[in-house]
Amino acid sequence: MLRTALRNVLAHRARLVMTALAITLGVAFVSGTLVFGDSVAEALRGASARSLKDVAVAVQAETRRNSTEAADDTVSTALTGQLADQVRAVPGVTSVRPTVSGTATLAAKDGRPLNADTTWQNLATNYAPDAPRTDRDARYPVSAGRGPVADGEIALDRRTAEKAGYRLGDSVRFATTGPTLTKTLVGTVDTDDPRVRAGGSLALFDTGTAQRLFLQEDRFDELAVGSAPGTDNQELTSRIRALLPAEGITVTSGARLAQQQAEQIAENTKELTRTLLAFAGIALFVGAFLIANTFTMLIAQRRRETALLRAIGALRHQVVRAVLVEATLLGLAASAAGFALGLGIATAVGPLLGASGLSLPAGPLVVSADTLLRSLAVGVGITVLAAWLPARRAARVAPVEALNTVDQAPPKRSTVLRHSLGGLLTGLGVLCMLYVAAQRDGGDTNLQAAALGSVLTLTGMIVIAPLLSRPLIRLAGTVTTRFFGVSGRLAEENALRNPRRTAATASALMIGLTLITGLSVTGSSTGAALRDAAVRGLTADYKVSNAGFGGIDPALAADVARVPGVAEAVPVASAGLAVPGAYDSITGADPRRLGTVTGLTFSSGSLADVGPGRIALSDKLAARAGLTKGDTFRGTVGFGREQRELTVAGIYRQTRIVGDALGTLDDVLPHAIGGRFESILVKAAADRSPAGLDRGIREALGNSPLLRVQDQQQLTKAQSGPIDAVLTMMYGLLGMTVAIGVLGVVNTLAMSVFERTREVGLLRAIGLDRKGVGRMVRLESVVISLFGAALGIGTGLFLAWACGSLTAASLPQYTLVLPWARLGLFLLLGPAIGVLAALWPARRAARLDVLHAINADQ
Repeated sequence: MLRTALRNVLAHRARLVMTALAITLGVAFVSGTLVFGDSVAEALRGASARSLKDVAVAVQAETRRNSTEAADDTVSTALTGQLADQVRAVPGVTSVRPTVSGTATLAAKDGRPLNADTTWQNLATNYAPDAPRTDRDARYPVSAGRGPVADGEIALDRRTAEKAGYRLGDSVRFATTGPTLTKTLVGTVDTDDPRVRAGGSLALFDTGTAQRLFLQEDRFDELAVGSAPGTDNQELTSRIRALLPAEGITVTSGARLAQQQAEQIAENTKELTRTLLAFAGIALFVGAFLIANTFTMLIAQRRRETALLRAIGALRHQVVRAVLVEATLLGLAASAAGFALGLGIATAVGPLLGASGLSLPAGPLVVSADTLLRSLAVGVGITVLAAWLPARRAARVAPVEALNTVDQAPPKRSTVLRHSLGGLLTGLGVLCMLYVAAQRDGGDTNLQAAALGSVLTLTGMIVIAPLLSRPLIRLAGTVTTRFFGVSGRLAEENALRNPRRTAATASALMIGLTLITGLSVTGSSTGAALRDAAVRGLTADYKVSNAGFGGIDPALAADVARVPGVAEAVPVASAGLAVPGAYDSITGADPRRLGTVTGLTFSSGSLADVGPGRIALSDKLAARAGLTKGDTFRGTVGFGREQRELTVAGIYRQTRIVGDALGTLDDVLPHAIGGRFESILVKAAADRSPAGLDRGIREALGNSPLLRVQDQQQLTKAQSGPIDAVLTMMYGLLGMTVAIGVLGVVNTLAMSVFERTREVGLLRAIGLDRKGVGRMVRLESVVISLFGAALGIGTGLFLAWACGSLTAASLPQYTLVLPWARLGLFLLLGPAIGVLAALWPARRAARLDVLHAINADQ
């Protein structure tokens, strides 16, 4: 039986090509993900280890505000120069490198801000030479020029300098939290910091300048302590810990810090790997349909051969074992090819990320034995599992019955049982999703119910697909018969000849299109809700805000108001607000002027009622706190503990522009962080077009790279941009699933043509020409693909509608938005896939020799 299995694999290798390709693609996805994840983790660990190579002890300080007053935004730490000297005097210490850290947003040479939307990646620190008599900082090797040593100097990482267009000697503009600053570029450096290599920037200053920018004189964020060879670093850590004050300072050994960073890196890369493996699992699940279909058709085509084996003494379990051995060999060969392809994918990802500006630290490709074994196990396991049912079915056929060359329909009982089970699963899934749709909160229970309902619904649709195939394909057949005559009618009958096979082929496409449709509808609806939330209630033409968390200098509001063409420049502040049973935020503005740049809808009261001690609440906050217009309560504004008496002057519909509560600017600004404005809302004069006004506003703001001037279109784009980026990535990952579905259609058609060789010969003999035969196969492919696309789009729409309540719980503006253009494209994808998949099978069928086809023994 083993020799029989080997012979069958070699004899039918042409028919197994598409199946092997599907397994190869799925395993490549898995192995590429595992190798890439391991390589990234190793590269990040290497970069971390290099940065901590000479660190025996790390002394880290907690950053604290210098005052409890919100208006005081200066920060400091407990690490002073005196403490650094004390650490330097500890026996065994050879070096102490003090570090000051912060963020600095740069402007490119042409004036555009760099990374204004990801200020946390714009790193800034001090350039600290390793020894007093050297100008070398081992953390940042100089690639050109030198490190900064004076107040007016700055160094940048090489990639950032190239991206911004700066050369040595140029004046570099940047901002931290205050006004725009300018310093001369004296050098560029290299760095392995993952945040910088992922698209961020690095700015280096001398230590004194860094302290003035980010802390205060003689203060540090961290001390990196080096030790002499042979020193017990654990004991050294204990001595330094005993020397320093316990409050606000953490002392960790370099080995422990490296271990913590390695654990964090492993956890972060594990999340990425899990996400990619989930999509790989979907691709393999779809591939299982192709494998099962292939073995079902192969076994049907080898019925006489199986009968002869049974007749000469082969037992049922031997037949099953032979098929599973065949599947194992196929899976092993395809998995090995997939693993090799996965190595190529993992190798190519790094340069692709680098081309997009997201590079990773340099490191070798990590290929572990565990990854190889897991990839092979997945590929072989999926193949054997998918072939198990066809093998069992082959073993149940009696020898005499199998000698019959006429295809028999599946037993009635099995069809009824399958349809009953499919209806039950689908019904349970639909009920579960209807329950989710009726809920109005996004708790874990509803999320789990949605996941369960989605799985049940999709599984039920797969099981019940043969029952649905008949009416839907009949409907499509009406069109094909009307426009293509005999070829169209034959295509319809061929598709209906074996509903199970048709359903299995269409299900592979259905799964991919269900997920893509669901993601597309959910993403479009969420994006539309975010765009609506970004500008709802906003009538201003521009919004000025800080890309970081530093706020806006109050003096700038008057500068913006003096820009020609500006009718109103309304400053807005924000602070915390504690009300009975809730803690939210309160917006402060001049109520008389706020109405010119916003369109608040009041259910009671009005903007005119807002004044000192009289605040308006959003409908959401009022409901949570149980307050109505005219109520008086004791609340707290800002960080302080002092309560004051506040009166509810009105209730309005909540908007993102105003937030949870509204008070006067005088009541809120003293409690805002740093005493700064959160934003400035700008309205253009009636006789002036808003277009181009942003240039004058930017000039009034000193062209600070940290301050954003956005019109309503830019505000909405900033909200929906991340959603579009995620959707694009999801489409790419799910594209593998659709590709495997296409292979399934190709494989089914090719094997069907082989199975119907004699029938095709008879059709040719009675007058159907080559074009008619090719058209018949193409139309059959189109009908099957349309069936899969219709099921996938319909199921995806239903799941997206039902899951909408989960998003609506946290985003009240959420409503179902159908992306008609994309849905139309997905629907057209069905016939396109059908035509593409039928190219080779149709050509093969049309070129069959009539006499040889009639005499063919299948």
